[in-house]
This record gives sequence, C-alpha cells and structure tokens, in this order.
Amino acid sequence: MTYQTKSWGSNFPTTRSSTTNDPGIVERIGRLAAANAVVIFSISTCSMCHAVKKLFRNMGVNPTVYELDEDPSRSGREMERALIGLIGAIPVVFIGGKLVGDTDRVMACHISGTLVPLLKDAGALWL
Repeated sequence: MTYQTKSWGSNFPTTRSSTTNDPGIVERIGRLAAANAVVIFSISTCSMCHAVKKLFRNMGVNPTVYELDEDPSRSGREMERALIGLIGAIPVVFIGGKLVGDTDRVMACHISGTLVPLLKDAGALWL
C-alpha cells in the first residue's frame, strides 16, 4: 500500500461542507495548516494524538499543535467536525502545508521511510 501526500486544496472542500455550519472554518484550517512546517490538529485526551505528537518530537521535530478541544474561540468543535469529515479521524497532520493524514498514514510513512524526506523538504528536520 502506498501513501502519498496531497495538497490541501485537492482534498478539502473549498465550499461550505455539510460537516460545518461556518464556511470560514475551511479557510481557517487551511491558513493554520500552511503557516508552519508541521501542523497537527489534535484532541488533548486522545491517545493516538499523543502517539503522533511523541513520534515527531522524538524525531527532533517541533510541530505546531492545535488542541481542538481547548480552542478558546469555540471554533475547535467546528474544525474537528470538518477534519473528521475529510479524514474520518483525529489527529490530522499536515507537513509543508500538504495533508499527510491521520495516525495510520503518518505511521505508514514513517515505516516506509518517506516521512523523513517530507520533513526535510518542509524544513522541519535537518539531518
């Protein structure tokens, strides 16, 4: 099985989705995902989210993490719904502004050896 990263625009609806009531939420997620080399949308109590964050930190990567359940603007719940509509699970990881996917896809990239080149290309890892 091969996993490829895809650009945000090719995977995420650019118009209002049935998973969210706020059409601006898609744009907000896109801006947040593109703002840093590695972005993880997470839930603070999720064990799989913890595992993905720990993987990156153990590799020497300092990801930008958005804990959706701790969002003070209360749009975290809307972002969570939109991301689950896209991927089907949380966490959702972006590298270099490109959607990598959930825990399964990140781990598959790591095992196959494609994660490190993605991180290098995004400027998140200097080996």
